[in-house]
Amino acid sequence: MIPDIWAAVPVKEFTGAKQRLASSLTPEQRRALAAAMLEDVLAALAGAPLAGIMVNTLEPIAVEIARRYGARVVTDDARSGHTGAVTAMARILAAEGRSGMLTVPGDIPRVTAAEIAAVVAARRPAPSLTIVPARDERGSNAMLCSPPLVMPLRFGDDSYLPHLATARGLGIEPTIVKLPGIGLDIDQPEDVAAFVGAVPHMATRALALLSETVGVTPSPTLPRA
Repeated sequence: MIPDIWAAVPVKEFTGAKQRLASSLTPEQRRALAAAMLEDVLAALAGAPLAGIMVNTLEPIAVEIARRYGARVVTDDARSGHTGAVTAMARILAAEGRSGMLTVPGDIPRVTAAEIAAVVAARRPAPSLTIVPARDERGSNAMLCSPPLVMPLRFGDDSYLPHLATARGLGIEPTIVKLPGIGLDIDQPEDVAAFVGAVPHMATRALALLSETVGVTPSPTLPRA
């Protein structure tokens, strides 16, 4: 039986996306990369044991991609930053009586359905927090909150340790799961280098796009399970 856990993906508008990659990618390429990464993430979520997918965005292209994967689109606080958009989705899911919210960003293109399933499987009975850190253990790249409003969230470059501290301050011992796909978000040029150099290569949409600018040949298969 699929648990009553919804994925929650905040997506900023693609205009001006990924400005920290401006030294190597044009604005058009960065917009295309944002769309490709979002589709990679939604493809993984669609194959995972989740009750549904919610995308919070005002970006028309993101809405089109989300609907292609059967995701529910909301716009509450979509321009209030990552924290505001995720918190709005948590409020919606809590009001509906959902048992949990798994929030992930739209820029982790190496995520797989198997990794999402591993996070869900690691969840403890409510109240609980399951968290996957970024590869540098600074950011919080996935958070499974059970129930959805189990604790206040505050995302940013250094959110991982504060989230652990917040949970512990509420008497909740976080479950920490380290996963390479979820852990690799694409923000900085060094992230791009790590992504295109990751072994084994996965024929993600993002890698196919980046191969045109950094010369990486994607693998012919698309492992998502």
